[in-house]
Amino acid sequence: MKNPINIVKYSGDVVAFDVDKLINSLRRSQASEELIQQIVEQVEGQLYDGITTKKIYQMAFKMLKRKSRVSASKYKLKKALMELGPTGFPFEKLVGKLLAHEGFDTEVDVIVQGNCVQHEVDVIAEKENKHYMIECKYHSDQGRFCNVKIPLYIHSRFLDVEKQWEHQKGHEAKLHKGGVYTNTRFTTDAIQYGKCVGMLLSSWDYPRGNGLKDRIDKSGLHPLTALTTLTKAEKTKLLDEGIVLCKELHETPKILEQVGVPKSRHKKVLEDSRELCGIH
Repeated sequence: MKNPINIVKYSGDVVAFDVDKLINSLRRSQASEELIQQIVEQVEGQLYDGITTKKIYQMAFKMLKRKSRVSASKYKLKKALMELGPTGFPFEKLVGKLLAHEGFDTEVDVIVQGNCVQHEVDVIAEKENKHYMIECKYHSDQGRFCNVKIPLYIHSRFLDVEKQWEHQKGHEAKLHKGGVYTNTRFTTDAIQYGKCVGMLLSSWDYPRGNGLKDRIDKSGLHPLTALTTLTKAEKTKLLDEGIVLCKELHETPKILEQVGVPKSRHKKVLEDSRELCGIH
């Protein structure tokens, strides 16, 4: 029996390479099983003790991109969320659009009067008797987790806002909740505290089966940073114009010309964005 190969995660932890994890992450890209098997065999042939998960991801992504650009875009979703920087405002917009897709009336980046002081709130979401105040915590490094201090701080702000909301007409029967959305992960303590005080917590993979990756895959609201047919500079220009989703590119194709994307690439960009959103 071969000795297991140790790999180094983003957090610095050393773990044994698990081929099932690689297979599952590739399946999320909706590539064919045949292609997944080819990539897994090639990656396994290049492994060495101490290789980083980043290097494994780069190898798999490169092979996937050669065979299927759209599968590569789906595979790079986690990295695409990291690229919604540097301000974090595009991430707030994405969260707002995700909640709007799920039937909420949303407002992004609003000043809300609390009982004691005013608060700058990233996303306010309302649906039927639900009224949510969401704070978005964006990180450009996936090794950075949201620790317990974040939900503690957000919950104290929410309590101040909730007192004010409860005084408003028609709010007596509403379910008011505070929440934190992050593009990385929560620590165990952060989840424990959030559950205990009844907060909404959403991260890359939490709650299990309904984290951001699952909700984006289901809704087709993929960030434009996932596209392999745009350069980093072009993506930045589009984000500066307030365009965050592939779907928005599909709806406003003229924006590509406005930000200086050469006409020769428009067709490929729009084809990929359409396929990524699931628009037929």
